[in-house]
Amino acid sequence: MANSQSGESLLKRIVKIIGDFETYNTTRSPSALARRTGIPLTTTYRLVRELVDEGLLARDDDDNIRLGVKLWEFGSRSTLIRLREYALPFMEDVQTEVRQHTTLGVLDHDELLYIERIGLGSPVVSIASIAARLPAHASSSGLVLLAHAPLDYQDAFLQRTLPKLTNNTITNSSEVRRRLAEIRQVGYAFERGVIVPESSGVAVPVRDRTGDVVAALSVIVPQGEENIPTTVPVLKTAARGISRSLGWRG
Repeated sequence: MANSQSGESLLKRIVKIIGDFETYNTTRSPSALARRTGIPLTTTYRLVRELVDEGLLARDDDDNIRLGVKLWEFGSRSTLIRLREYALPFMEDVQTEVRQHTTLGVLDHDELLYIERIGLGSPVVSIASIAARLPAHASSSGLVLLAHAPLDYQDAFLQRTLPKLTNNTITNSSEVRRRLAEIRQVGYAFERGVIVPESSGVAVPVRDRTGDVVAALSVIVPQGEENIPTTVPVLKTAARGISRSLGWRG
């Protein structure tokens, strides 16, 4: 890939443009894309035109740009689609029992990525939306995934400076290590107010056919409504069901 004067490859500039679209801001003008990505305006126009021609972006009636259908087509071939399909019936079971926001998340580029959410419960804790990302150390699901990640991955992750989202967010590497060991021992994560002060998260691991943890199933509830003795068994039962659908026989 040819490099720009800034040293960025063509691929990186394309990823910047596509990645600038947000869940709740689904359209951009080419000039806004250029301004937000730092890519020269003439280059942005050229790349946008080519991406529209290939179906990766599309123009609306006002000549604004949105993500194209072909991106959805490519994304539908991802193994995450199968994971979501297997998980949804079990997530609905969790909803029936717990009646709170239920999420499914995976670890991607050192962040928790939500790939499914069923919303039910207090709007004050409605902080997790599909395709949203959070720092992995700052959520119950992210901590579950970190706890079961390879040790060298954990070491590399904990060498960086961890952002503090609330007063309850653990950012000290030694404390995070102790928390990860505890999660592995008890089989779930219970975190109060680590993302927003008003909410708690309870999460359990989901395994694939090899036994590796590939996702985390969680509920997000207002603080004081966690009901751990009921919530954890419900989550673990659902997670076992998802895992068995993925081929796990442990």
